[in-house]
Amino acid sequence: MKINIKVFHPSPPCARCKQVEKVAQKVAGKYPEEVEMVSFPVMSDEARSYGIMLTPGVVINDKVFSSGKMISELELENAVKKELNV
Repeated sequence: MKINIKVFHPSPPCARCKQVEKVAQKVAGKYPEEVEMVSFPVMSDEARSYGIMLTPGVVINDKVFSSGKMISELELENAVKKELNV
């Protein structure tokens, strides 16, 4: 099962959004066969489809995980592990 992490940010990305994107890339890098990370501007149809209004926004497997706050690597990795049933 492939896990999708989507990070939403303004254009250009703010410092907090860049940090969350790095966290997501790091977590995805730990599970290269199972996890894919992509980023989108918050003013996109993709962001609107999830109702993301605040950045950084993080969606895991089409469920909003976080919006408008920083997340730690541990928080994101635990959410990914839950999706992977690890």
